This record gives sequence, C-alpha cells and structure tokens, in this order.
Amino acid sequence: MENLKLLVHRAQVDKRTAALLAGAVCGAGAAVLLIRRVIRFREAKVKIQRARERRTESLQRAEEAVRRYKESHPATDSALILTLTLSELTKQLQEGLLSPEEVFYTYMEKTLDVNKKLNCCTGILLESFDQLKTLDSNKKGLLYGVPVSIKENFAYKNHDCSCGVVIHLDQPLQEDGVLVEVLKRQGAIPFVKTNLPQALLNFDCSNPIYGQTVNPHNLQKTSGGSSGGEGALIGGGGSVLGLGSDIGGSIRIPAAFCGICGLKPTARRLSTQGVRPIYGGQKSVPSSAGPMARDVESLALCMQALLSDHMFSLDPTVPPIPFNVEMYQSTKPLRIGYFESDGYVQPTPSTARAIREVKALLEQAGHTLVPYQPLKIRHVAEELLVKGILADGATTMLQKLEGSPLDPCLKAQIIPYSLPTWVKRTLSFLLRPVAPRASSIFSGISGVSSVPELWKQHAAVEEYIHETIEDWRKCNIDVLLCPMFGPAFNFLYCGKVTTVLTNTMLYNLLTFPAGVVPVTTVTAEDEEELKHYKGLYQDRWDKLYKEAVTGGEGLPVAVQCVALPWQDELCLRLMREVEHLVKQSKK
Repeated sequence: MENLKLLVHRAQVDKRTAALLAGAVCGAGAAVLLIRRVIRFREAKVKIQRARERRTESLQRAEEAVRRYKESHPATDSALILTLTLSELTKQLQEGLLSPEEVFYTYMEKTLDVNKKLNCCTGILLESFDQLKTLDSNKKGLLYGVPVSIKENFAYKNHDCSCGVVIHLDQPLQEDGVLVEVLKRQGAIPFVKTNLPQALLNFDCSNPIYGQTVNPHNLQKTSGGSSGGEGALIGGGGSVLGLGSDIGGSIRIPAAFCGICGLKPTARRLSTQGVRPIYGGQKSVPSSAGPMARDVESLALCMQALLSDHMFSLDPTVPPIPFNVEMYQSTKPLRIGYFESDGYVQPTPSTARAIREVKALLEQAGHTLVPYQPLKIRHVAEELLVKGILADGATTMLQKLEGSPLDPCLKAQIIPYSLPTWVKRTLSFLLRPVAPRASSIFSGISGVSSVPELWKQHAAVEEYIHETIEDWRKCNIDVLLCPMFGPAFNFLYCGKVTTVLTNTMLYNLLTFPAGVVPVTTVTAEDEEELKHYKGLYQDRWDKLYKEAVTGGEGLPVAVQCVALPWQDELCLRLMREVEHLVKQSKK
C-alpha cells in the first residue's frame, strides 16, 4: 500500500514538473517571439529614419542648386514656363526659345515648393542634375528637355522602390526600368520620385516611411492613390508630366481627385519591366503603367514618345504597336455608350451631374449616345475582382507588411485580411441573407482554395472579357462614357469604402484602356443633394461613401472614358473631345 501511495505521489510530482516545464517552454517561446518582434520593429525604425534622411538630404541639395541657379540666371521667366502645356513646352525647347536649364530649374523650384505644402515627394533624383549637363546630345527626342516625375515604385538606378513597405528599403535598384530608360532616350529628365500608399493596394496616399500626401485643392482631403504623389504634384503645378501605375484605378483615382488627366493604357501596351508591384504572379487583374498630366494632349504626346522602337527593343514582350495618330486625330462621329451607375455603386450627385452634362455636350457635337450597362457587375465584384487580386487570401500582402508599422489608412483593410480563412468564409456564409456586400467582400478576401479553382477563375475572367466585347458589338458602340467615383475623400476612408472600386477596377480586369478628364467642380447644390444620398444597397458602405465625400464643395469632378483593348488612341480621342467641349461650354 505504501508503495502504491509513493507511486501516485511521484506521478503527481512528475505531472506538476511536466506542467511547469511545458509552461516554461511556452513562456520562453513567447518571449523569443516578442524579442524578435521588438528587434524587427527597431530595425524598421532605423530603416525608416535612414530613408527620411535620404529624402531630406536630396531636397536640401536640390534647394541649394536652385538657389545658385537663380542667383546666376535672374532673368528666367519661371511664371511663363509654368503656364505652358507640354506641347508648347516641347516646341519651345526644340526651337531653342527655351533652354532645358530654364525649364528644369523652374520645375525643380516649383516641385520643392509644392512638396512643402502637400508632402508628395519621396526624394529628388539628384542624378538628374548630371543628366541635364549631357542633354544636348539628344535634341531629337520627342520629350527633349522635359522634366518628368515618376511614382516611387518605378525603378531608377541606385534608388529604392519601397512600395511604401519597410521590407523593401535599403535595396537600391541596379538599373533603370524600361520606361525610365525610354524617357531618357527621348530626351526627358526624370527628376523626382513621388509618394504612394503602404503596399500599393489602397487608393489613399500614406505610408509609415514618408507620411500622408494631401490634396492640392483642399489640404483636408486625400490626393487619392496609389499614384497619389503624382496626382498631387501635377495638380499642384510642380510637374508637367508624370508616370504612374494602375491596378484598380491607381492612376485614374488620384487624377480625378486632384483635377488632372490620367490614362490607364491597355494591359501590356506599355512595358512594366521595372515597375514594381507589391507582389508578382497575380494574373487576373493586370496592372498598367501610364501617363498623368494637366491635359489630354500631354498624355497623347507621352504615349507617342513611349510607344517607340526604344521600348520595343528594350522589352520584346511588348507588342510593337506604335501610336496611331490617325485614330487619335479622327473627327468621325462616335457611338458612345454611357451610364450613371454601374449597378453596384450609386454615383454621388456631382458625379451623376457630370455624366449628364457631358452626355448633352457630346450629343450637341453630333455624337450618338447609347444607354449601356456593364454585365453581371455583382458577380464580377464578388468572384472576379477581389478574388482575383487577393487569390492567395492576402497572404503575400500580409507577409510584405511583417515587421513594419501599419499605416492608419490601411488598418481598415488589413484587419479582415488577417482573419483565418475559415473565419472569413463562415462570415461570408452567415452575412449573405442580411448584408450581401459584406458577404461578397469576405468571400473575395478568402481567395481561392486550390490551383484548379484558380484556373477556373482565370477562365472565368477570359470568358467575361469576351462576353463584354460581344456586348459592345451588339450595342454597336465605339467607346464608353462612365462615372468616376468622387470627389476626393476625407482622410482614413479609402480603406473602408472599397466597394466603389467597381467603377475603376472593372477596366483593369477587362484590360480595356480607360482615362479620366476633369469636367466640373462640386457645387453647393451637389452638397445639399448629397445629404439625401442613400446608395443602392443602403448598407454600411453606402453610409461610409457619403461620409467620405462630404465637404467637397469646389473639388474637381471627373468622368471616365473607355475603349476596347489596343484602342488607347480612341480612348484618348474621346477624352480630348470631352475636354474640348467642356472648355467651350465654359466660355
């Protein structure tokens, strides 16, 4: 009996010891994880500080160079130079009426001034001062002597492409990207990199490295994103031409918010070698690089310069299709499809008014306007758009954010992304009867569950593209006039109101060229009418959209123009027509 008691006692001691050991191991493991986390955040802080110091140094050195130039060239008419369109500027440069130095230093000074107000630049490309000295050897370039701004994720030798995430800092690129090289061969001078949102997949413009970029028309509004630094800089007058990238509206949104023009070309029309995405391999919703400028003619000139033998030889994967000047300059009346609502997002009063006014102007000019509606938009939103971009359930994006502070503009997106897949799918199922859009969002961010399912998704995208092209032919339309959501949002709403992206991301999915043109501004009447805005679903997202755009009186409002794939010139032609008719109507 005593032996039995002893055995029981020893067993109890062994259990307690095992429990203590297990607790100690768990505690040690947690401590190790915590220490690693602290170390990562300290390393991130050091990297961020170094990046900020590099930016500050580049800005200070540029300011000093501008000061020296102004002292030695007091007669430079900077005010006149800043009023010239890109076409006027290139003409005067090529005729020798202006020198590249006058133009370069004028825009450098203006950029430095705009950046102080809007925080739109991630750094001056100091190599541009050296390029300026050797520029005379390239007078035949279409963009000879033109300073060009580029989005931060464009590769420029010896500079980071961080995409706003710490993990990509201190990794300078070894060579220029294809488009940057083509710009240089055409005589342009890339001179500044511009801000973007953390991890790119957001239409605000803020990150923990460089901070928040604000709107040139209202400092209490966002510039939009992800090419928001470009939108703000060009909208603020600090650049005459810029390059951005667009995977869900990232050129068009900041262009619309900041009152400028922007074109998302046909997917793969321009090279994307050296345009860094937040992650590669995603094929359902392709990204496009494209131009941003104050007027449509500048976009067309930029496309003409980029669609050259320089690009076709540097990147043989790009179809060698030069710019079709005849299509762009055609005056043939068009059959134009149009709609105010895509069936997923009710337009704000100013957006709906913009479509109606432009429709009337186009009809008066002799074009035929045909009512049109995008096909199966709810199905597309649920099964093709979000599920395409986040096919991995946002796993790769979350990995890119590890060890980095999370920017406030991204928090509303990242919290649901971080949920386990089974939780997302359960929430999607439970919410379907009571909150259909919430259900579709959780379904989309769950991603696909297998390779066969991914292939089915790719096939569904291809089928939808063919269905849409066939529908255009059935309706006999050449181009499409459609809404561009807006006006510019209040801060911290872009990550919450992702439902509006059907307006823009649809054309990334379709690979269609799409561009935006500012046509009006928000009136007091629009603001009054907005008070009664309910939305199509009258759900949380409709309420948030209303809150996001409130207080927009005076802000620019744009419309969107779309064409079939490889007809970018026809898209630009409609944009130019809209721009011309709006200007005429104001006279």
